[in-house]
Amino acid sequence: MQRRSRVLAVVNQKGGVGKTTTAVNLAASFAASERATLLIDMDPQANASAAYGVRNVDRHVYDALIGECVMKDATLPTDLSHLHLVPAGTDLVGAEVELVSAPDREHRLESALSDVRDLYDLVLIDCPPSLGMLTLNALTAADGVIIPLQCEYYALEGLARLLETMDLVRTGLNPEVSLEAIVLTMVDRRNNLARQVEAEVREHFGERVMQTRIPRNVRLSEAPSHGKPILLYDIHSKGSVAYLALAEEMLARQGLAENRLTPPPLGTEPPGAVTSEGMDHDDTP
Repeated sequence: MQRRSRVLAVVNQKGGVGKTTTAVNLAASFAASERATLLIDMDPQANASAAYGVRNVDRHVYDALIGECVMKDATLPTDLSHLHLVPAGTDLVGAEVELVSAPDREHRLESALSDVRDLYDLVLIDCPPSLGMLTLNALTAADGVIIPLQCEYYALEGLARLLETMDLVRTGLNPEVSLEAIVLTMVDRRNNLARQVEAEVREHFGERVMQTRIPRNVRLSEAPSHGKPILLYDIHSKGSVAYLALAEEMLARQGLAENRLTPPPLGTEPPGAVTSEGMDHDDTP
């Protein structure tokens, strides 16, 4: 039987590898494909929230984790009609310490998600660049893991440690979590080292490495400062085209039910909301 929904954690304990960029833009690309998508910002830096122009909100993921509100109360609409966001806030900084002594500490996110996960086709979790309690909660709640991987010398060393953590989670907390995809990011095919690392990763992990590569792209770097995902900032850029292609490739693997969900109502949509019907996909180069 096909799954009604799929929860995917975007994880890499190494910073600067395009983790949040991948979470933000992959979520937007799923939404552009008319898949009801929820993006959860679990990183205390709140970069995924800022990428959608969201700052200093009253309710955020921390409140849902500690039981101050249900997840839907912390969920916001975005400028994409099929995408909702659960933002992070400053209180999340202390969550790593507070959750250590909390009952069912590894299952807080899983419990908070229980009422909303089947209201969406896809739930993406942007994890912090560490393997602490917040990331552990994401791995416990997830069906699959997406690992953004920069093609550089230390990439495989960090990947090995992350896979060891996933094995521990499977053993004691979530036997169903699997490696969904490795996404090569900031790729420059003119670089010999990048080609060597890519070849080695593909040799070890085979089909779990996505065929779509995310290139180095200035427009991708600019988009967050404008509070927009790349496909709303510059849909014709190489970065936008790559993430739309990655979403298409991943959707082909998901095994989700054919009948797509409509995101649950959250109140008034933000001014200037963009529907997927209003986007011209045929113009992408």
